[in-house]
Amino acid sequence: MKVLVVGSGGREHALCRALARDPNVGSLVCAPGNAGTAELAEPRPLRVDDPDAVAALAESVRADLTVIGPEVPLVAGAADEIRARGLRAFGPSAAAARLEGSKAFAKEIMRAAGVPTADSRDHTEISSALADLDTFGPPYVVKYDGLAAGKGVTVTTDRDAAVDAVRASLRGPDDRVVLEEYLDGPEVSLFAIVTESGSVVPLLPAQDHKRVGDGDTGPNTGGMGAYTPLPWAPRNLTAEVVRTVIRPTVDEMARRGTPFTGLLYAGLALTSRGIRVVEFNVRFGDPEVQAILALLNTPLTDVLSGRRPPVWRSGAAITVVVAAAGYPANPRLGDPIRGLAAADALAGVDVLHAGTRRDEQGQVVASGGRVLSVTAIGSNLESARGSAYEAISRISLDGAHYRTDIGDPSRMRGAVGVHRAGSGVGDLHQSQDQQDKKE
Repeated sequence: MKVLVVGSGGREHALCRALARDPNVGSLVCAPGNAGTAELAEPRPLRVDDPDAVAALAESVRADLTVIGPEVPLVAGAADEIRARGLRAFGPSAAAARLEGSKAFAKEIMRAAGVPTADSRDHTEISSALADLDTFGPPYVVKYDGLAAGKGVTVTTDRDAAVDAVRASLRGPDDRVVLEEYLDGPEVSLFAIVTESGSVVPLLPAQDHKRVGDGDTGPNTGGMGAYTPLPWAPRNLTAEVVRTVIRPTVDEMARRGTPFTGLLYAGLALTSRGIRVVEFNVRFGDPEVQAILALLNTPLTDVLSGRRPPVWRSGAAITVVVAAAGYPANPRLGDPIRGLAAADALAGVDVLHAGTRRDEQGQVVASGGRVLSVTAIGSNLESARGSAYEAISRISLDGAHYRTDIGDPSRMRGAVGVHRAGSGVGDLHQSQDQQDKKE
């Protein structure tokens, strides 16, 4: 089987690693890829926001399966274009991808399906939104309705900052803003594969850490680390989320004539009032997928197709993100990265590339804000943490920074940035090229 992976981040490197270990896979292409994926897959140039270009590439390389990593091509309809050419794609249609592409639409689906989520109202006019602002806060939760590369949300106790976020979200005539009640409690990410027959196959729950600094301090980011499984989570958590969140959502989408297939990601808050959905994504989340796939024993293509249920290794996995100097506000690009081979040589460690490329001299340099995802497995979380941080100690990147408390047992339930707040309202309407450089 020949597989095309679309994307260039740590998520795509994790997918390529899992697919390279899959006995069903004979060859891999990753477009556009990065310096790490190029060691496993044939790189191809690609504009991922052009669904016709994505489908044309799948056709030209004769891909038996195309796995679409980022949200932008999915919302743009890349999976539709691939299927229109008689090829297989893992990912939802553009109509179903609106679950991520529009927060207001996702709320509409959740209300219709009876899925527990935060109370909210959406607005297209600044005056009505500002008049409604104090209905839910403080803390104020302001969400730009469309895609914003994980930076379209502001959570703040500062009313002036909330007002600024509303105004920034409603700059254009087609813009919409969602105001939402604040949710307390730790955050959990649960991924579920939805097959073409409508079966739901949940993966391991994970916890992501969004704030840039230890102790959940500083601005929010695309994610600074994650771990799985969650020893503190209720035993029936996965079954409960499938029953109350995933299954009703999938059924509602089918009822509307826009069936969902692919990966449905539920960002959850375990509140004092029970499980609440913070958001839906329609693709694997980064950095959670790096840790989850590290524990997968079943061939990935069998899991994606629903041919076989996932079987997991015992133990735990952790991912720690190494970020460039200045991330998330203004990451410095072009710095050389050394020690990668020494770090990757550690048992149970995968050094996954995110924002990397090779320069004219052939050395690996930073090309994005989140540069590496150092992923380690161990017999328990403590062992995995030790391996991950030992690997990081072998890597040299001038000005790099990372969190030292990912998976720390003393604060495991402490990742409560459940609204995935952005690093600033000024980020809401950046171009995709600018967002890619930050990530």
